[in-house]
Amino acid sequence: MNVREIPIDVAAGQRTTALLYAAHASTRRPSTLMLAHGAGAPQQHPFMVDFARGLSERGLDVVTFNFLYTEQRRKVPDRMPQLVACYRAAIDAARAAISSARERLFIGGKSMGGRAATHVAADDRALTLAGIVLLGYPLHPPGRPDQLRDAHLTNVGRPMLFVQGTRDTFGTPSELKPILASLLPLPTLHHVEGGDHSFKIAGRDAKARQSAVYGDVQDTIVEWIQQTG
Repeated sequence: MNVREIPIDVAAGQRTTALLYAAHASTRRPSTLMLAHGAGAPQQHPFMVDFARGLSERGLDVVTFNFLYTEQRRKVPDRMPQLVACYRAAIDAARAAISSARERLFIGGKSMGGRAATHVAADDRALTLAGIVLLGYPLHPPGRPDQLRDAHLTNVGRPMLFVQGTRDTFGTPSELKPILASLLPLPTLHHVEGGDHSFKIAGRDAKARQSAVYGDVQDTIVEWIQQTG
């Protein structure tokens, strides 16, 4: 698969890298999906690569990128304002380089990366975004359901797809459901039955079934994007 590197200028003297996985198939509505990585892994993590490749094979232009702390090989994530600034720079770079990103751009990410995407949207209601795709939204820290990360979601104001495992210790679909019910437009919530925070399933046949689980999630994402807006 041809993967193209896109440089991102974040701030004076600070640069990170994005990767474009170009669409391998034609779709009714050409679109770019930008996915940011989670707190503990870079864009080269197998989960990110698997989803970028799978979604590009299904007809999306997919962009991943490293937050600055990851690119600079620091272990502790930057604070949310810095994550948002980096995400905005990645959006600008994608729109400059990819025609479908100028037409229909969806943003999102895995865990912290998805949370950062919601802050990008909530912080700027004028920013043109077709929607947001959230893979394992970190509603709260594990074991701390009282520390919700939902206050800003009412300000997002765009279509959102939440993909959540039923065993996710950062928040289950049942925990998310009443929160999402109060948002406009009403988000879509897709359950991954038996899935954890990375949609991994358990059981003796889990290894054999895991690829199909990921494939179902990727099919769901593409179908939702094609039907949105």
